[in-house]
Parts: sequence; C-alpha cells; structure tokens
Amino acid sequence: MYCMEKCVENYFVLNEEIKDKKTFDGNFVENGKSLYEVIRIIDGIPLFLGNHIKRLENSFKIEKLSFPVSLDNIKQNIFKLIEANKCEVGNVKLVFNYFENKCDFYGYFVQHKYPDEYDYINGVKTILYHGERSNPNAKVINLNFRKNVDKKIKEKGVFEAILVDRNGNITEGSKSNIFMVKSNTVYTAPVEDVLPGITREIIVEICKQCGYTVVDEKINYKKIDQFEGLFISGTSPKVLPICQVDDIKFNSQGTEMIRNIRKAYDDYISNYIKNFDSRS
Repeated sequence: MYCMEKCVENYFVLNEEIKDKKTFDGNFVENGKSLYEVIRIIDGIPLFLGNHIKRLENSFKIEKLSFPVSLDNIKQNIFKLIEANKCEVGNVKLVFNYFENKCDFYGYFVQHKYPDEYDYINGVKTILYHGERSNPNAKVINLNFRKNVDKKIKEKGVFEAILVDRNGNITEGSKSNIFMVKSNTVYTAPVEDVLPGITREIIVEICKQCGYTVVDEKINYKKIDQFEGLFISGTSPKVLPICQVDDIKFNSQGTEMIRNIRKAYDDYISNYIKNFDSRS
C-alpha cells in the first residue's frame, strides 16, 4: 500500500473542526476521488491564497463536482490550522474527498522539501519520465502515478522528473512546471497540456515585465539540448535552476535570464507578504 497522506503537525482540520493528529488516517485518499491544493505558508501568510482557491474551483468544474464549502470558510480554516499548530512556515494541503455521496474536507500541514541555497547556486539534477496525467488541468490525487514517479526519482537520486507525453513532448515536472530559455525567450508547454501552476502564471507575467518573450510551445524532448538553460517552478522550489537532465548538463544557474527571473519572483513574494490582506 502506498500512502502519501501524512499530517506532520499536531492538529488538522476535518470538516471545519480542529482534530488531534492521532486521529488522522491518511488512507482516506484510497477511497473515491480527491481534489486538492497545496499552499505554501511564509511568516503565517498563505501564499497566493486567492489564486489557489480559483484553481480549486476550476478543478471542481472540470470534474463536474459542486463546490461544497464557501471560499470564506476555506480561508478561515487555513488560518485556524496555522493558529492551532503555531506554525508559520510550511506547506498546507487542502483535500476534498468524495466517497459514497459524501464530501469530507481535510486541511493539514504536509512534509515539504525546500531547496537549500546550494541548490539555487548550483542547480539540481532531473530525469525525463515518459508518462502523463489523465487530466493535467485538474489537481486530482492519483496514487499510482505518484508512486511510480517517486520510485524513479529515488532510484536516480534526482530532485525532479520532467514528464514527456506519448508524442515525445515535454509537458511539466511531476510536482512542478518547467521553463526553458534561450535568446531572451522563455519557452513552456501550452497550458492545456499542464496543470496551470500558480507560480507558473506569475512567472509568465514576470518574464514579460523583464522584457522577455514568452512562448507556449510543444518541445520534443530530443531538442532539449538546444536550450541555454531550464528551471523548475512551483510552490516549494519557487524558481529553481536545472543543472542536468538525464546525462545532458546545463549551466542554468549561470544564465542571466534565470537569475533575473528568480530575483523578480522573490521580490514578488516579499511584496505579497508585506501587503497581504486576509479579507481579500
């Protein structure tokens, strides 16, 4: 049995009630269908909260399910969770589990792996993984897919797996989005082929503000060596340079474009936290 659901802090939320971690059973995701979001908490602030809730709504629409709680209730439960655990840094997972004509709402802190400064300075290693999600636009828990990818990542000792679809095109990372750069142009897979990441949306706008051209294009994995550099984007990694894909090495961390994008994104986060209003 493969269970990825673990509550790492003392308390979790179940249907708007605070519960002790001892009563948490992570096997609930094996039953029915589960839609989810993972939100990063920095200084007690849920990062890009409004964007995450909008994406959650979109996942429900794609799966033709009704949204069971109000948006305000979701916000209140996140802050309730932060307060109960006295935890101001980490990743919070929100899960709506549909089983036997009932929907249960879970909110809990999950284990996170943030890159350290060494990773940002030197870049991280990745592999190509030939596989794709059944519906890349919706965040639906798929235990078998996650298990197979995690196994390969562990075997190869890499940070992330870059997914390649049945046509040989690069889509996204298993837990992130992927960007490729060359000649002042940033390339990424078309949004219909990927999970439209919150960080991805913001980075696309940041790239444009930096004066870079952004191109949504299907890129065959055999052409990956034509790029000057690549980077991962996501809730935990933020903007993280890639130094290697399988046996192909890159100097992404030394690429001025990627350094500029990373700094602009970090500045964007700082401004968001500074100006955060829980009422909005």
